[in-house]
Amino acid sequence: MIRRLQVMLMKELLELRRDRWAMFRLIVPLLIQVIVFGYAATFTVNNVSLSLLDLDRSQGSRELVSHFVASGRFDVVDRATSQHAVEADIDAGRAVVGVIIHAGFARALDSGKTAPLQVLVDGTNSNTALIALGYVNQIVAGFQSHAAQSAWPAGAGAAVPGLTVSMSERPWYNQDLADRWFFIPGVIGTLAFMQVVSLTAFAVVREREVGTLEQIMVSPIRPYEFILGKTVPFFLIGLVDVALVTTLGVLWFGVPFVGSIWVLLLGASLFLIAALGMGLLLSTLSRTQQQAFALNFFFVNPFMTLSGFAFPISAMPAVLQWFTRINPLRYFLVVIRAVLLKGVGPEVLWPSMLALAALGVVLLTLSVLRFNKSLD
Repeated sequence: MIRRLQVMLMKELLELRRDRWAMFRLIVPLLIQVIVFGYAATFTVNNVSLSLLDLDRSQGSRELVSHFVASGRFDVVDRATSQHAVEADIDAGRAVVGVIIHAGFARALDSGKTAPLQVLVDGTNSNTALIALGYVNQIVAGFQSHAAQSAWPAGAGAAVPGLTVSMSERPWYNQDLADRWFFIPGVIGTLAFMQVVSLTAFAVVREREVGTLEQIMVSPIRPYEFILGKTVPFFLIGLVDVALVTTLGVLWFGVPFVGSIWVLLLGASLFLIAALGMGLLLSTLSRTQQQAFALNFFFVNPFMTLSGFAFPISAMPAVLQWFTRINPLRYFLVVIRAVLLKGVGPEVLWPSMLALAALGVVLLTLSVLRFNKSLD
């Protein structure tokens, strides 16, 4: 058995060696995608285009405008002269947010009444709109606090006598709430998943198309030995991919690695076994590389969406939450984020690792059974 496996492994390695662009395709595009995702995949919104209309033209309104300018979150693209001009800026896409300070703003602030302030937001991109509104609320709250402590003691935001609230915030594991620390581990998992499933799905189909599968099957090699010979090289490639993109995430993007490399290796190995099982299963369902490509697209994209990479699983409908339980990427993202950011070990991560092991066994078993049936 060992000798036959060695022959299969040598065959796969020779094919990689003969393909001059194989290593380039396996490594360089992966690193480029990590860099692109690392910079592009973020919920942080900076330089929000802002159209400002100050109808009050008072000291108070000018101070509020200065808070918007000094925040660094907004880019004032127009000092509008009318409400119609603000609306036109939003309609034309020149501005995402329009702030209108109505006449009587400072007078209302001096008398302790509600100061008139209108905010218009382009809601075509709901995520950006919600974040921009959050920035506006923060700036207005900071302005109210400043006004209450200085020039407008009776204004909005003044403290209620006899009532003191002290709140101390301390985010754990990510003190600055850098969303890049959340996204980079997710990118590591999703890219490794996509690459390993795709490589494995095309491997068996390519043998079938070129006619070498029948030649291999008439040799003394057994079906499970053939599958092992096909999966071990891609397993090693997957480990190298995980190591490369993890190193890039830590050194280039500054994502901390506070856990154990051995725990990450264990989690990555279990994950790759499950991904290899899925790729092999897809290959047994395909007769041509076009079919394999279509099945790969049909399964991999939903699995990435339902993994918790960008969208919280708890916010999904109950049916989709149940479906995520058969998604190996979901469990690996839990493992890699916990290892990199929290530094926890198997005593905490054993449920996710057990799920990965179970999925790997089930998927590989189904692949072997399907492969044997396809040969009959």
